[in-house]
Amino acid sequence: MKKITIVFLLGILFIPLTAQNRAEWLREAKWGVMIHYQPEWLAAENQMDSITIEKWNELIDNYDCEALAKQLSDVGAGYLIMTVRHGPPFFIAPNATYDSLTGQVPSQCSKRDLVVDLADALDKYGIKLITYMLMPPIGKNEAEMKGFAMERNDYYRSGPFERYAETLLRMQEIIREYSLRWGDKVSGWWFDACYRPNTHYRQPDEPNFESIANAARAGNPDGILAFNPGKFPRIMSITPHEDYTAGEINDLDRIQWAFAYDGMVDGKQIQILSFLGNFWGQGDPRFSEEQIVKYSKEINAVGGAITWDVPPMPDGTIPVEYMKQLDKIGEALGTVQK
Repeated sequence: MKKITIVFLLGILFIPLTAQNRAEWLREAKWGVMIHYQPEWLAAENQMDSITIEKWNELIDNYDCEALAKQLSDVGAGYLIMTVRHGPPFFIAPNATYDSLTGQVPSQCSKRDLVVDLADALDKYGIKLITYMLMPPIGKNEAEMKGFAMERNDYYRSGPFERYAETLLRMQEIIREYSLRWGDKVSGWWFDACYRPNTHYRQPDEPNFESIANAARAGNPDGILAFNPGKFPRIMSITPHEDYTAGEINDLDRIQWAFAYDGMVDGKQIQILSFLGNFWGQGDPRFSEEQIVKYSKEINAVGGAITWDVPPMPDGTIPVEYMKQLDKIGEALGTVQK
């Protein structure tokens, strides 16, 4: 009896060490789409004047969530990664923390919560939503520099390697508010520009990978996370506190697999992210249909998921030339039947 009890207790103790892959659904989905809904690129791609916050709200109000969700369902995409903010300080959903920190009037956050409406539209087709967030604020204006305690805007330069602890703590609270606001409508996060992980995130005190992960999961404990250190041909995980690889790469012919096993690298789900256009959210298709099918199949073959970025039209829908390519991917990977 004593031996049985001991074995049973050891089994209980072992459970946390063998937790299942939280991001396994990415592998099952096989592939998804990313959209950079970014004011500057949107204006350039569609011959629009510079986008003001007034025009931004107009665009967000007219974003056709239902049409985009139908497009993604038609091609068999399993998930969408959507930018909450990229580049200029315009967000696609309200955030009281950001408004309080910067004091900008009018708010640089949209009035409509596009994330909620998009999640609801996608859910009708069983498509999951992952939100994209730029980790360090860019500091595009004086109000943002002051609001985020940024003494200078040099994060993207080579040095000096100083920790912007207070800046990231304030970003962490913005993330927490969004997570609590959206709950399980959002299935995960993709955090960009984590370019100095040792300086900013591998620290014993907050902010660090763990505290940011906790903030992102405040509204959904099952939310999956990836922290992007930049584009690398070797696919890797940079922290135990993420669930899948950020996987950013421009040249898919240069992908390097090391220590991959059962769809995972270093215990994290493999996910690759690249763009179908000339660049992220821009340009004409750069690949043939044969190429994109080849790349997609190769990544699925190792148990990974692939995410393809496409440029959006002003109403949020995907242009016809890209829909043709996405349709070929879905057909080749067996997620859409013809």
